[in-house]
Amino acid sequence: MHRGKGMKFVGDSRIKATGRMQNLPKDYSEYPGKTEAFWPDFLLKEWMVGAVFLIGYLILTVAHPSPLEGPADPTNAGYIPLPDWYFLFVYQLLKYSYASGAYNIIGALVMPGIAFTALLLMPFLDTTPERRPSKRPLPTAFMLLSVAAIFYLTWESVEYHDWEAAKAQGEIQPKDLGLLPDVDPEDHNDLPGYEIWMDETGPASSCIGCHATDLSGNSGPMLLNTGLDAEEIEKIAKDGRGGMPAGAFGGTDEELKQVAEFIAALKEEK
Repeated sequence: MHRGKGMKFVGDSRIKATGRMQNLPKDYSEYPGKTEAFWPDFLLKEWMVGAVFLIGYLILTVAHPSPLEGPADPTNAGYIPLPDWYFLFVYQLLKYSYASGAYNIIGALVMPGIAFTALLLMPFLDTTPERRPSKRPLPTAFMLLSVAAIFYLTWESVEYHDWEAAKAQGEIQPKDLGLLPDVDPEDHNDLPGYEIWMDETGPASSCIGCHATDLSGNSGPMLLNTGLDAEEIEKIAKDGRGGMPAGAFGGTDEELKQVAEFIAALKEEK
């Protein structure tokens, strides 16, 4: 074949390659510690660990379903909110005098802001090629300090939270499900406590605001068929329970006793 000026020979793309480049990690010999290829070695191990945690989490959600509470009521000023467990350390931090009240801005914004900013700047603050924690004392110390602080604050929050009161205030009431006991307060209008309770300007006015005139409950629980006797009802009215403050009844001890006897009488016939 005559070779003309400017003619070039090119390879035929249909010819099969004789060999493939092996998937070898780059030379990171200047960095101490183990190195490996990102794909598939490192990424495969990450996927396996993630799958184990995901399966464990799913098993926990099936074995321990999330607790349900009654419908949210923005008018209930006595409700004590509680964040999810992973925010309990911040919740506990806001209980301390230096991070609450007049210093609330410090606990809510300044301290978390410093922590997150330090985490974001860590790649720029720590530029050493070392990978072993023992060779990186400052970052390791800061990380251990952060983990210890989060663990301690979370433990404090769980240890000293009033879980019984939280359970009582979030308990689903029959009225939340549209169910009310077959009890009519009118059936006990011969009791002195009936007249005291129905007087919306009387000593029981603060009680009516939470429990409603018909005792079916409003921001407070229903008082129909409570299963409590008069003495127990008196004690709760005096000492308080859950979101209910102590001394909410505004009358005399004798009037409170009569109202307690009236509420205790509101039971379904067996």
